[in-house]
Parts: sequence; structure tokens; C-alpha cells
Amino acid sequence: MTDSEIPSPQARQHPLGVHNFRCYFVGRLAMTLGQYAMLLIIGWQTYNMARDGGLSVAEASGQLALIGLFQFLPLFVLTPFSGLAADRFDRRRLGQAMVAVQLLCALVLAVTTHSGTINLGVLYAVAGLLGIARCFSGPALSALAPNLVPKAILPTAIALSSIAWQAGTIAGPAMGGVLYGVAPALPYAVASALLAVTLIAFGMIGTVEQPALRKDVRPIGQILDGLSYVVRNKMVAGAITLDLFAVFLAGATALFPVYARDILQSGETGLALLAAAPGVGALVTAAWFSWRPIESNVGPKMLWSVAAFGVATIVFGLSTSMPLSLAMLFIVGAADMFSVYIRQSLIQLHTPDDKRGRVSSVSQLTISASNEGGDFFSGSLAYLIGPVAAVVAGGVGAIVTVALWSRLFPVLRTTKTFDPPPDLLNPSHKNNPQEA
Repeated sequence: MTDSEIPSPQARQHPLGVHNFRCYFVGRLAMTLGQYAMLLIIGWQTYNMARDGGLSVAEASGQLALIGLFQFLPLFVLTPFSGLAADRFDRRRLGQAMVAVQLLCALVLAVTTHSGTINLGVLYAVAGLLGIARCFSGPALSALAPNLVPKAILPTAIALSSIAWQAGTIAGPAMGGVLYGVAPALPYAVASALLAVTLIAFGMIGTVEQPALRKDVRPIGQILDGLSYVVRNKMVAGAITLDLFAVFLAGATALFPVYARDILQSGETGLALLAAAPGVGALVTAAWFSWRPIESNVGPKMLWSVAAFGVATIVFGLSTSMPLSLAMLFIVGAADMFSVYIRQSLIQLHTPDDKRGRVSSVSQLTISASNEGGDFFSGSLAYLIGPVAAVVAGGVGAIVTVALWSRLFPVLRTTKTFDPPPDLLNPSHKNNPQEA
């Protein structure tokens, strides 16, 4: 074997062997557990308050739409500035500050639920504050991760980071549902403890080099520079917007309380199972990728995974059987993780480090538009045409999106590997072959 064929020490290293990444992994896992335990119970309390107050299934679904709207609006307004903040300030400290805000939200919900003073106004206000915190923490923590490991193992690190997130989406809702059955305030109290662990873990991350921003460009110009890069780079633009439209249309998670209480009639236990099932599928997929990463035909595989996401969503929407519903949600999570793994790897590896915060903020805006904005869309559509029809229509929309994007962004069909062109990340290069 020649010297050129011998893997470098960096190539052989596993991300969990890097101290900074271990701290990041633990913090991300604890944060996601706390977040998703809170979010599930916020939705459950909102829907039950509406139903117990005499509202119909459709009208109560509209209240869930408002929870999504209050989370999405801050992200929509502030995301360009949060991306600049992630590139301008210490990403660790910014992430910690926003985790502290989420900790405050968890404490407020714990106290008001325990005292019996919780109401829709409190839930809406906390949803908005969580939207602000996630708006600023998302780009900072997303842009931080690539600086914690060598580039050779970045796709594996992204898969592990996704494992932490997906493990949180599995255990968080399940934990929230079980704890709520013990005491309504308990999920929020446990979320507070987990967010405190996150603060400690992020505080243990060592100094990470911050990329220098151009000082001859004003802040607004720097924001526009990041947006311009996304628009010019068809690979990044196509990957980001594919997720935006597919998940926005096919987001069924906001309607889980409707299915648990009124369609599958499974109560709090069923709610926890429905919320955890997509995470189980995603976790299995992410674990597989952490040891057997995708290396070929990454673009076409991403498109097919989104199509599978849409098909499984349609079947879930029509199902009145809990086992079938859980099986379809498992596929939804697995297909989504397949797409996320490829999309995030492409975006991170096709973006210069000095723009990662701003590009990550654009990516987060589309993710929020597809998740929280999708919650608002699904809840509103359920109010108009009923929850089952809303979920089925969303799954059809995701499949149509795949067909359109394969035409609008042909680079997604032709991309074989994660590797960017050699000169893509050269700051002096102005005519990127992927830019049009």
C-alpha cells in the first residue's frame, strides 16, 4: 500500500473521539429531549383546553394552528439577523444564551401548570418566546458543529448530531406523555433539568475559531451576501427549498393530538407513541449512516426519500389502525432522516465557513417554515376540510414537489457524491459551475 492509500489519522478518527464534539453531542441530546417533551405537552394542553371548552375537532385544530404560527413568526422576522449573529459572535455563547431562554420557558410552564393558572394565553406567549430562542440558537449551533471535527469525518458527525436530535424526538415526546400522566407539571420540570444539563455541556466546549467577517461590508450587506450565496448556488438552493415545500405541505405532526384523542382514540399513551414513531425510524436510519455513510448517487436518493415520505404520510392520514399508523410514521421518520442526512451534508460541505452561519439561518428559516409554518398550514387546512383530508392532501403535495424539483433543479438528479467542486470554497472564485 502506498503512502497515498493510507488513511490519515483524521480520516480514521470517530467524531465521538473529539472532546468538543462529545460535549456538543450531549448538549444537543439533552436540549432536544427537553424541547420535544415541552412541545408535545404544549400541543396536548392547547387541544384539550379547546375541546373541553366546547370547541369542535376542526375548531380545536385551529388552536393548534395558532401554536405553530406563534412559533413561526419570530423565526420568519428575525432569521436573517440570527444568521449574522452566528457569524459575528461566539457561537457557543450565543447558543448557551438561547438555551437559557428555553430554560426560562420550561420553568414558567412548570409553575403555571402546577398552580393551575396555565391558560391558552400563557401557552401562546411561551410558544412565541421559544420561537425567538430557537431562531438564534439554530444557526449558531448548526454553524458550530462543522468547526468541531475534521472535514473528513463531517458527514459522520452530522449523522451523529442527527442521532442526538432524533433520539430526543423519540424519548422526549414519550417521556413527556408518560410524565404528564403522573403529574401535569412534571414534563416541564424534567425539561428544565435537561436544559440545565445543556448549558453545562455547551460550556465545556473549548475555544473554537470564529471565521472573520469582511469589515468593509455593512451588516445588512453581510446578510444579503449570505442570501445571495444561497440563491446563486443551485445545489444549496434546491436542497433547502425541497425540504421547505415537501414538509410544509405534508406536516402531520401538529395534528397528532387530533388523531390521538378523536380518530385513533388512544389518549395520552397513543399521543406519546405517535410522536415517538417518526423518531424511531429516523434514529435507526441515522445510526446506520453513522457507520455506513452514503457515498454514491446522493442527489437521486434524496429525491426518492422525499417521495417515500409523501406516500407514507398519505397512508397514515387514511389509517384508523394504531399499528398501521405507527408503521407509516416509522417510514415517515426514516425517509425524512434519509433526506436530512444528505441535505445537511451537501449544504455544509458546499458552503464556505465564513458564510455558514448565514446560510444555516436561511436553512433554518425554511425548516421552520416547513415545521412550525407547516403546523399552522396543517391546522388551518384541518379547520377547513377536516384533519384526514388535510394530511392526505399534504402527502400528495410532497410527491408533486419532488417531481417539480427534479425538473427545476437538475443538479439534484445528477449529484453523485458529497464532494464539492475543488474551487467551490475558494473565496476568489466568482464563477461557480453550480451557480447560474
